[in-house]
This record gives sequence, structure tokens and C-alpha cells, in this order.
Amino acid sequence: MIYDLLVIGGGPAGYLAAERAGEAGLSVLLFEKRFIGGVCLNEGCVPSKALLYSAKLYDGAAHGEKYGVTVEGIKLNHAAVVARKQKVVNTLVDGIKYKLKKNKVTIIDGVAHIEHRSAEGFNVSANGAVYTGAKLLIAAGSEAAVPPIPGLKEGLAAGFVLTNREILDLTEVPARLAVIGGGVIGLEMASYFNTAGSKVTIIEMLNKIAGPTDAEISKILQKNYEKKGIIFNLDAKVVEITKTGVVYELNGQKTTLEADKVLLSIGRRPSSAGLGLENIGLETVRGAIKTDEQGRTSVAGVFAAGDINGDYMLAHMAYRESEVCINTITGKKDRIRYNAVPSVIYTNPEVGCVGETEETAKAKGMDVACVSLTMKFSGRYVAENEGGDGICKLIIDKKYNKLVGVHMIGNYSSEIIYGAAMMIETEMRIEDIKEIIFPHPTVCEIIREGLFEYHN
Repeated sequence: MIYDLLVIGGGPAGYLAAERAGEAGLSVLLFEKRFIGGVCLNEGCVPSKALLYSAKLYDGAAHGEKYGVTVEGIKLNHAAVVARKQKVVNTLVDGIKYKLKKNKVTIIDGVAHIEHRSAEGFNVSANGAVYTGAKLLIAAGSEAAVPPIPGLKEGLAAGFVLTNREILDLTEVPARLAVIGGGVIGLEMASYFNTAGSKVTIIEMLNKIAGPTDAEISKILQKNYEKKGIIFNLDAKVVEITKTGVVYELNGQKTTLEADKVLLSIGRRPSSAGLGLENIGLETVRGAIKTDEQGRTSVAGVFAAGDINGDYMLAHMAYRESEVCINTITGKKDRIRYNAVPSVIYTNPEVGCVGETEETAKAKGMDVACVSLTMKFSGRYVAENEGGDGICKLIIDKKYNKLVGVHMIGNYSSEIIYGAAMMIETEMRIEDIKEIIFPHPTVCEIIREGLFEYHN
């Protein structure tokens, strides 16, 4: 049988592409080497949120006296939290499998390898069999980056060093956790294990945490973490992993940080090795598959979506990229746009960002105004966040009088930021946004309040 479409990878980009293609009436074969749902559902986005929600509940109860609520004998049962996490994952995986089956997608559990291109299409092998498809979509995802630090590979092999995959399955809370990398993964896990009882230290090469997050937001976030006892070593370079800790260099001096476990979270890289891309002459850039705004690669009939293209390693971006690929395959006009991609850090407090930061806007030569407003202008925020220091920062293009960036720190940011993304994506004028009726009292009103603080 010759399938209309072969999909390599069952993560967000792959399973949604297969689902959409099946809905469109295409015959689809999906390859997945580990678990349907990919890293996001099994070892990343979803399980980490399950842990963080438990931590948030614990934090709320432990500090309930600020709200007139007193709880005695409260504790966080980490083993129970991990068990619930797995139940959540299993429920969602079953749901995805149901939708794939409903859309008549054939699933092959095994490692896919691209063999060659023939007159019939593309030939991909798995488990000793070869399958042919008229078109091919590669959505093989990404994996944790492992730099050449002395002792790192040995630490990973011994289970002393963990990646996002292993740390989510720890059944015991380490007394001392060293986190290499102050990006989203590192911060979220640091936040959870700090609440669970670990003494957490973060080692970050940059002079700020949270990567490309607006500098003002990252400073507030770090301040909140430090209040909870998390220790930060910024501008620090890890030079060695020993059997009992991490050696890092700061201001020209080497320091050894003793730890019970080490989390490696310095970023991710496309999982392109071993796929057989060279067998069809596919162009890559530092391991990432090069794509255009329709998801097309350098080889006609081959598409790529998700982390494998190295653009935005976010599940929601993978969803959109896969939809554009399928729309292109089925003849619908569509394109991928990256000007309004929201990102979230799901800690307590939450961070939500979309569009230009003050730094990126000025680097591009844009004439922008920055309005930074305390979240205390929101009645609901004040009612629910005793002592909170959140802000909402708006980046406004003065020339075109439109919103080009929104950056928030404070709970509910994750649920609000999509609205800001829509405003930026549709290039709404400031005057038009001001006319929108926001429900009251809600935290999202802070965007409207901020716009009324701006006077062009």
C-alpha cells in the first residue's frame, strides 16, 4: 500500500498533523519510537504542569494565614504527586490515540529511518518493514542538549545527572538539587522541588534568568524565587561534573557545589541524527531541517514541523506549523507567522510573554513606548495575591500606534497572554483595543489599564 502521507514522530506536531490529514481524507501512517504524545505530553509540558499545580496548592495552603485560612499538619506527598502526574499523562495519551484511530491513522511503534525516494514516493523503514508514502512530514522533535562537560556523560549514565525525562519520575525529593540552566525547564523544576523541600541552586551562564524573557520581568521572577530560598549563580560556567556535585567558574574562581542530584537543562537540539535525511538529500542547518513559511523543505514533497526545524521549540508552535503543512498538502492557502508566538513560565508566579521585548524592539530600530504597570491596578489580582509584585509591560509601536509586545508576571498570565497574542497578530490599533469590554474584576483588565496610561 502507498500512503498519502507518512509522518515521523508522534509528538504535538506529528500527531496533530496525522489527525488533520486523516480528517481531510488522506491515508496516513504515523511512526513513533517511544510514546504517542512525544516529549511534551510524556516528559515535558503536561507532566511538569501536574507537578507545579500540586506545588501551587501546597504553597497556597502553607501560606493561607495571609488570607485568613489556617491549616495544620500540611505536607506535600511527592510520591503521590508523581503518581497523579502519570494518571494525567495516561488519560491524555489515551485521548490522542482515540482521535488518531477515529481519523483512521495507522500507528507504527518503532524507530523510523528514511531509506530512499522512489517513483512511488518516500520509503521509510521501521521494525524490519518498509513503508511508502507519496508525501513525508518529519516531526521527530528534539532532545536535551548534552555539552562536552567533563564528567557529564558519566553522571548521566550513573543517574546522578538527570534531564527533563528522568527528573519527572523521581520518587524521592533530593535534599540538594543543582540545576544547570536558568531557562524555562530549569526554572519550573527548581520551583517545584523547592516547594517539595529541596535546597535548590541554579547555575546560569547568562547574566539573567529565563532566556529571552524581558529583563524587567526576569528580575522580578528571580526576586520571587530568592524569597523562597532558591540560590542563583549567574554569569557562571560549569566546567566539570564530579560524582558528588558540580564545579563552576564565576569571576575567575572555581567553586564546587555539592548536590544529591543534578538537573541538566541548558536547552534542546533537533532530533535529526539517525533519521536518514542524507538519503534524500535534505538540507539542514546545525541539525535543524530548513523550512519555508509553508513548512516545505529543500526536497519536494517533504515537510517538517515542530522542534525538528529549530525555530520555536514550543508545543503550541508545533501545532500551528503542522496545520500549515497539512493545509499546504491539501491545497489550502496558509503560512506560518512568528510575530506573535506566546510563551509561558508556569511557576508561582506565572510569566506570560508575546511579541517584541523592549530590548528586541530597540535593536530593530523601532520607535516604541514602554508602559510598565503594577498588577495592583487589577482588583482581582490584589484580592488573590497578598503582597504580590507582578507587573504588566506593554510595548507600543509609536509610528503605527499598535501593540507589538506584552509581558506579564503574575498568576493567570498563562491564560491571558493568548488575548494579547491575538491583538498583536491582528495588528489592532490602540484605540480599538481600548473599546473592548474586559470583564470586571479580572486580571486581564491590566492590559486595558496599561493602554490608558499611554498617551501618544
